[in-house]
Amino acid sequence: MADFLLEIGCEEIPARMIDAASAELAERVAKLLERERLVAAAVSRFDTPRRLAVLAMGIPAVQSDRMEQVTGPAVNIAFKDSKPTPAACAFAKRAGVDVAALARVKTAKGEYLSATITKKGRSAGEILSELLAKEIHSIYWPKNMYWREKSELFVRPVRWLVAMLDGEVIPLRFEGITAGNESRGHRLIANHPVKIPRAGSAYVEALGAAKVLGGPEREQQIRKALDAATRTIPSARWREDKVLLDTVVNLTEFPSAILGSFDPEFLALPEEVLVTVMRDHQKYFAVEDANRELLPHFLAVLNTDGDRHGVIRHGHERVLRARFNDARFFWQTDQKQSLLERTQLLKAVTFQKDLGSYYDRTLRVQRLASWLSETVRQNGMTIRPGVVHKAACLAKADLTTELVKEFTELQGIVGGLYARAQELDSGLPESTRFAIADAIYDQYKPGSPEDSVPRSIEGAILSIADKADSIAGMFALGLHPTGSKDPFALRRQANGIVKTIAEYKLPFKLLELAQDARRSYKGSEAEKKFPADVNFDGAVGAFFHERLEFYLKDVHGFKYDVVNAVLGAGSDNVAEAVARAEAVTRVRPSADFESIASAFKRIKNILKQAEETGKHIAASPDASALEELAEKQLASRIPPTVEKVEGFRRQGNYAAALAEISKLRPVVDTFFDKVMVMVDDERMRSNRLALLQTLLREFSSIADFSEIVTEGKESKESSN
Repeated sequence: MADFLLEIGCEEIPARMIDAASAELAERVAKLLERERLVAAAVSRFDTPRRLAVLAMGIPAVQSDRMEQVTGPAVNIAFKDSKPTPAACAFAKRAGVDVAALARVKTAKGEYLSATITKKGRSAGEILSELLAKEIHSIYWPKNMYWREKSELFVRPVRWLVAMLDGEVIPLRFEGITAGNESRGHRLIANHPVKIPRAGSAYVEALGAAKVLGGPEREQQIRKALDAATRTIPSARWREDKVLLDTVVNLTEFPSAILGSFDPEFLALPEEVLVTVMRDHQKYFAVEDANRELLPHFLAVLNTDGDRHGVIRHGHERVLRARFNDARFFWQTDQKQSLLERTQLLKAVTFQKDLGSYYDRTLRVQRLASWLSETVRQNGMTIRPGVVHKAACLAKADLTTELVKEFTELQGIVGGLYARAQELDSGLPESTRFAIADAIYDQYKPGSPEDSVPRSIEGAILSIADKADSIAGMFALGLHPTGSKDPFALRRQANGIVKTIAEYKLPFKLLELAQDARRSYKGSEAEKKFPADVNFDGAVGAFFHERLEFYLKDVHGFKYDVVNAVLGAGSDNVAEAVARAEAVTRVRPSADFESIASAFKRIKNILKQAEETGKHIAASPDASALEELAEKQLASRIPPTVEKVEGFRRQGNYAAALAEISKLRPVVDTFFDKVMVMVDDERMRSNRLALLQTLLREFSSIADFSEIVTEGKESKESSN
């Protein structure tokens, strides 16, 4: 067994791209080894801003030999008058056997000659040398660049390659670079070639000596450095921030941390502004006290071994002071004009070139949000429509503020902060103003599956209306996501809609929501630009179905067959779909449910077979045509069960409804034991098929039972 190492060294890779590319490279190498019968005992990755590396431990040095059966010419061509023709002789020669040793195999096309040959395994080095370059070329990058020839594409210029099998270099060439056994150390601390003695742990040790650490080691070192720096301030702690931590890990190769300070007078600014400046613009960690209140300090992660003389710290403090001064100036300047006055300025801010201005968008969202508020109110839920209406009116006004122009990450948040700080209307109660401010503040929530939904139902309605307007407009233009491309982040917005509806249990149907949002464009200049050939309902319906499936599987964690069963019975009502999935999951372990699921799968297959073979199915079962006791009993049980199931369904008690359906097990089992469905008598067969069709139709509104994976073996449909 041998150890394999591949390292691609290049100029600094953008931090946001490293994790995905590193994982993809490791996966590609693992699959390559598997395809080529060189399966590794373990595959690991090693990445830094200047390199992507894969270590495959314990791979065979040579492929195992493989026996293959090859097919030659047809027998009637291979032999004439029982004597081999040149075709037979040529095939035998290629196979390395005598003509007499050739076998004959029968195929759909006739009888052919065949031979079993031994395919000798190739060396791992030869295979990797031949195939690795293609795998490197295939790595997906959001953006590529070229630096010599236009054909030489990679995320950043490649500067060196290491490809080794144990201690031997693998002949590999990529983008003009020939692989060797020399890597590079840390650019600042150990900027020199690093000879790798052999693949395996020696690689990690050699880089560690040159001040280059792997990702997990860098994260651990950063955490220790942040802890040590924060301990110099009594009762202080650094604010945990996973996204920022991942970013600085991918910005460094040998990290350290420094503690800096800023003037406490800046704490008069909102915390959101200060943290955004530190986190998003400077990559600093905030420092807080035991009550989570910000302290006038920050932590910066350096890609070096420290700041002994405080020069770097002083530079960071100076930069942060300037940024905070800018933020304070913008905050004070923005207060000279109210959010209400700013709404008119939105006429000059383009939302999308074909969909009009943000002022047009504000009017559309306002109408849609008011309609959704009324729908919620009519369903007995408590909501303040006036808060929703006012929040929708002011939601985008902060796009005209200087603070948002400078710190775009704060859009929505700034609007909420300004709504709290300003008098929106004379005589407006403070509690109402704060409710409006909260809705504006949360309008972009949730930004990811892990993010929380808006804090109030008013904020939820505004968030849904805002996202639905974007989705409807883009789909009406035909600009829906394709493959991995989603330039308008419509998937993220749809995920947010689905999650918000689910958590608030709102009575909205996804397609109807999109249609209502589409109607908000009626009579506008934007509508004139909508292509006539766009199938809006079909495209947006399939899109939301996909997003609901993602929510149920990946966010909620329901099993795939449960999700398929639930969505097979209807996928437009989010809250109902979640409740049905929960009910199926709860009832599924029962033996009766398992048996009924198998029976429904059997029924579906019988009906499908009947349809494919042109068998007639009556519109409804005729009681007078029922002859067997088992079919009469089944027919008699359907109406009262339907009544009970519908009653439970109206109450939203899906588990009880499913349990009621499961009680049909004895009569369904007896039916299949005693009754032959596919009989020769057409009238009897048609009537029995109608009975099964009624059973399937009446009891598949909660879940399509045929999608449930059952453990027991099913009887062959043909037996019935």
